[in-house]
Amino acid sequence: MNIKLKPEHEQFIQAQIATGRFTNADEVIDIAFQLLEKLNSDYVQWVEDTQQKVDVAIAEIERGEGLDGETVATQILERFQKAREAERMFEKY
Repeated sequence: MNIKLKPEHEQFIQAQIATGRFTNADEVIDIAFQLLEKLNSDYVQWVEDTQQKVDVAIAEIERGEGLDGETVATQILERFQKAREAERMFEKY
């Protein structure tokens, strides 16, 4: 497979080699693919985790265990207010 790199990608690869961390372009590209694989794997895991959390939340709502949006927003605002107050207390000292 032949791949034509954009000039900025070629410059990036050369800059990485110039740091001394890599001896050639193949090493830079290998690491780039490893990172891309990890990113993809992490994303897939995040999607699965999020779907599971959504399923749990839906089940809770169906059982009447959910909170309405206004209650949640009020709780969040109260937490922020308490955090701000605590921060002000520390600023005094």
